[in-house]
Amino acid sequence: MKLVPTLMLALVLLASTATHAESPYDVNGIKLGDREEAIKKAFPGIRCKPLEWKSDAADRRCDDAKIAINRIESRITFYLKADAVQAMDVRFDLNYQETMVAYLKQRWGAPLAEGREKIVRKNQEERESYKVRWEKGHDRALLSSLSSGGRVNLSISRGNFDEEIYRVK
Repeated sequence: MKLVPTLMLALVLLASTATHAESPYDVNGIKLGDREEAIKKAFPGIRCKPLEWKSDAADRRCDDAKIAINRIESRITFYLKADAVQAMDVRFDLNYQETMVAYLKQRWGAPLAEGREKIVRKNQEERESYKVRWEKGHDRALLSSLSSGGRVNLSISRGNFDEEIYRVK
């Protein structure tokens, strides 16, 4: 009869491992769930401080680190809650968009969605938005740009971070 408690413990451990699985998305080795100490070790020049507003999504941010991803010069901001990375925002020049997308597809696999959309507004020049989205479990990555913007944003987050980060408290 000792088999039942052992089996129950194994099932509980398996379930907790599945819900806290390591994120498939990383930036230069830093993944969602990593601690601030790991960020500072990987990016010694980064500045970390408390978030300037109240949010359920994060309580600290580490930003303005210059990094290279696949030899593409970028800047990164990490958002942390209870000393765990909840999100990362990477920004880089629009000229490297195709190179970065190819690199990310190689690393993360085929995206869940990819598309372009023309944006036409009265008395304004036509623009095009481009988005590529990956999702695995509660983690997601979204690369987005506007043809008129000059910059590309790669946002990696867990759960409902994007909805909560700027919600006024």
